Amino acid sequence: MGSARVPLVEPGTDPMLAALERKIVAARGRISPIYQALLNSVPIAEGWEALLTAVRTKTSLRPDLRELVILRVAVLNRAQFEFDAHVTHARQAGLTQAKINGVKATLASPPYDDLERLTLAYTDAMTRDIEVSDTLFERLAGRLDAKTIVELTATIAAYNMVSRFLVALQISLEPARGS
Repeated sequence: MGSARVPLVEPGTDPMLAALERKIVAARGRISPIYQALLNSVPIAEGWEALLTAVRTKTSLRPDLRELVILRVAVLNRAQFEFDAHVTHARQAGLTQAKINGVKATLASPPYDDLERLTLAYTDAMTRDIEVSDTLFERLAGRLDAKTIVELTATIAAYNMVSRFLVALQISLEPARGS
C-alpha cells in the first residue's frame, strides 16, 4: 500500500481541530493515521469517534469475542492495518496466538469453542453475504440475549465500515513520511 489517497491532517496544525484532537488522544492515546484522514471532515471524525468508542468500550460484549470478530472482519476485507492494530487488543482480551492466527484460516475446527465458531460464522455471513440465514440467527439467539446480539451486530457492522474506509483510502499503519 502506498501513501493515503487523502491528506493526513497533521495533529496540532489547525487550532479549529484542537478540541477534537484532544478528545481523540484521550480516547485512543494518539492520533493514528485513520484519525488523521478522518480529520478532513470534522462531523465525520466526531461521529466516528463516538460510535467506535461506544462499540469498543461501552458495550457488555465479551472483549475476547469483540476482538475475535474485529480480526475476522479485517481478514475478510483485506484490511491489514485493522488486523495489525487489533492484535495487541486481542491478546489483552485473552485470545491465544492460535485463535488470533486461526481467523486467517478455516474456522470449523479448534482452537475455537462452540460460541466462538457461531460468532465467527455470524461475522462471515454479515461480512461476506450481508444477509444472515434464519437458521444461523436462531442458533445465535439461542446462545445470546437481544442486547448482546445487537452489540455483536453493531461491532461487526462498525468494523466493516472501518476496514472498508482503510482499504478504499489506502491508509496504512504508519503514515508515509512527507505525506
